[in-house]
Amino acid sequence: MKESSIIECIFLQSSLSFFYSICVVCVLCALKEIAKLKELPPVYTGKWSNATDEEVEEELEKGTPYTFRSRVPKEGRLQIDDFIRVEVSWSLDTLGDFVIMRSNGQPVYNFCVTVDDATMAISHVISSCHKTCNVFPQALGFQMPYFAHVSLILAPDSSKLSKRHGATSVGLYREIGYLPQAMVNYLALLGWGDGTENEFFSLEKLVEKFSIERVNKSGAVFHITKLRWMNGQHLRSFSSEELTKLIGQHWKSTGILAESEGMFVEEAVQLLKDGIDLITDSDKALSNLLSYPLYATLASPEDKPVLQDGLPEVASSFLATYDSGELLGALEEGNAGWKSWVKSFGKSMNRKGKSLFMPLRVLLTGKLHGPEMGATVLLLHRAGTSNVVADQAGFITLDDRFKMLRDTKWESFNNDQTVLESVATVP
Repeated sequence: MKESSIIECIFLQSSLSFFYSICVVCVLCALKEIAKLKELPPVYTGKWSNATDEEVEEELEKGTPYTFRSRVPKEGRLQIDDFIRVEVSWSLDTLGDFVIMRSNGQPVYNFCVTVDDATMAISHVISSCHKTCNVFPQALGFQMPYFAHVSLILAPDSSKLSKRHGATSVGLYREIGYLPQAMVNYLALLGWGDGTENEFFSLEKLVEKFSIERVNKSGAVFHITKLRWMNGQHLRSFSSEELTKLIGQHWKSTGILAESEGMFVEEAVQLLKDGIDLITDSDKALSNLLSYPLYATLASPEDKPVLQDGLPEVASSFLATYDSGELLGALEEGNAGWKSWVKSFGKSMNRKGKSLFMPLRVLLTGKLHGPEMGATVLLLHRAGTSNVVADQAGFITLDDRFKMLRDTKWESFNNDQTVLESVATVP
């Protein structure tokens, strides 16, 4: 049966008392404004509820727009049982005669959804608390479904969450880098908990643990920082193979890498994953690893103690071991070769611990902080000996880094002169 035919049957069989309501737009707008000023709900005054047939016919002949409204008793209360709020009721005089059919001939949503639910035998209706005023099932003679009205999700300022607070659709969150399972997990915790301290749930666990009885009445605040943290937890719960495939494909799609798989991708993901909460974070993490902001670091106040601790002298010896091929030979041997070289270099410089590793980090990576240095240097070496990194990534190879070190005028930094050179790709 067509929707229009179903609606016509409902009109004929229901106990609702319908009437033509002539739409004088300016009057309706004025009534709404008056109600707003009085901080009252906009209730229809009932002007056409008792109009004669002749009065209605006269307006229809003029072509005056009209709607269909249903008469609502002015006394009494409407009451529904609610799984979350136990009992919800309204005074009927706050409802007014509600619209059934718009002036364009289309039935209103609340009417349509009631018919739709009834014809599909919907037994439970879970909706937000600001949509609790649907009296149609009872008025149309249908069996009332079970209701559960959950609270609204609030913004950090406790106002109603809206588009001015950030992303406006689930699709947009996916584009930003959020995982579906993280979004479901976080939304489930807004107003619900399983009674424990646990916050990490797979979809299967949520289905197993969820109960409507544990849903809270109060509104829950949506914190994007918490969602981001939750996304990171789900991301790092992936197996190494799953995570590598996901991030590798992303790196290739964004043009940072020319390949989406291989040893470089596997090692890069394992090295950087702890700092990645969103898939899109991986772009910045890898770009940062491949960059070499040496001059900016040397000019920063934070690097001053490293400079004063004999960094130029360490750089001179470092260049010598690179020129001899000793360092590159060690990197070819992998992690064991790197560790052996560091130990030997430290002895030759009479340095160990922080006084050894901080200068080496600055000279090799151009930074004061970062992931584990041995794995970082080995990864940079692999990147320079393969074609996995795309040209547009701005990667500074080890060869180019040592050229920059050779050309560095250390006295200008030691004299606290501001260096404005930017670290672009070395020709």
